[in-house]
Amino acid sequence: MACIGSSRLCAHVEKLCQYGHFTQLRRKVSTTTCAKSRPVDSRPSGALLKHCQNKTNTQDSRIGLARATSTMQTQMPGPLPDYQIDPYRLIEDDLKDMFDDIRLELINNTTQEELQPISTYYLDGQGKAVRPMLTILMARAINYHKGRNVLSHSQRQIAMISEMIHAASLLHDDVIDMSDFRRGKPSVNVVWSQKKVAMAGDYVLATACMMLSKIKNDEVTITISQIVTDLVQGEFMQLGSKETENERFAHYLTKTYLKTASLIANCVKAVTILSEADDRMIEMAYQYGRNVGLAFQLVDDLLDFVASSAALGKPTAADLKLGLATAPVLFACERYPELNAMIMRRFQEPGDVEKAFELVHESNGLEQTRFLARKHCAEASKIAQSFSKSAYQKALIIMADLVINRMK
Repeated sequence: MACIGSSRLCAHVEKLCQYGHFTQLRRKVSTTTCAKSRPVDSRPSGALLKHCQNKTNTQDSRIGLARATSTMQTQMPGPLPDYQIDPYRLIEDDLKDMFDDIRLELINNTTQEELQPISTYYLDGQGKAVRPMLTILMARAINYHKGRNVLSHSQRQIAMISEMIHAASLLHDDVIDMSDFRRGKPSVNVVWSQKKVAMAGDYVLATACMMLSKIKNDEVTITISQIVTDLVQGEFMQLGSKETENERFAHYLTKTYLKTASLIANCVKAVTILSEADDRMIEMAYQYGRNVGLAFQLVDDLLDFVASSAALGKPTAADLKLGLATAPVLFACERYPELNAMIMRRFQEPGDVEKAFELVHESNGLEQTRFLARKHCAEASKIAQSFSKSAYQKALIIMADLVINRMK
């Protein structure tokens, strides 16, 4: 399979995807028809937020992306091979009180009043909830495969933990990146001091660990603990860079797995372990989550170049401003080698960010990034198709498609 506008770099990425850093199921990848996601209007407001936006909107007039509406219908659980499923409404009852329950855990485990609003700042139910959604859908799909149609308490706890680990990573990211706004509102480190925010992130992780210990399953504990280890390693990798083209992309893909895909992959693996599935099914669940997670981050990196700040709820070209070279830039290097020097100096010279942004759009870097994301989603869909036919299994396939078409 050749990438769009095939090149030496793209051929190397093919090898990485198929045989490199992450062990994956050896199966032929087939393309899938992508379902369109419902657009979400997340217009930011407030004087402080307006100030933050004014600092980062210089590229907004040049970028845009068409939005599409969903035509998915909600169906009751069961074998429904001929109908579309709305994953959001399918597990609505499983999700509806989840953020309240998470906030309650965080509030009840501290007597420090200021810690409560900081630790729950990004747990207001306004996020996409992709991680708990995928975790619950996998749990229910595997349970159905095993002849059960009930979500266990422990599996729901893993879904909660997945969002808590994600929220903790956002708190830490805001401190590291010194962000101004996120999710359409002032970032947490703008509202509180960075020291307090960093400690609040630690507190969220500690509370998640307490919840995890109550599940009393060693294999699950090891699996979820691996996520935190990976997050820290991924953050360290992001602080460095590689000089050669091939090493640079391998470095990027490994970092992407550690910072993003590991959380999804290991959470869906954990709930599959709790279903008492065999090793083969546990590995399939993990590989589904790994592929969806990699695709999710690839699309996120692409949106940083093509979506507006209002749509994303955070600044565009943010990665360039942080000195990070993501997939669109790395692909663009094949056509514009002058980007290599900018990458090595982390886009620190005047005009680097603007020039790199322009060169990415003039290259086929965005198309190649989307192609690579589609490939991972196709692999995830292929894996999900091997589970017993059910609404949840079909929703897993649709979720892989929605990752490609998300607007924020």
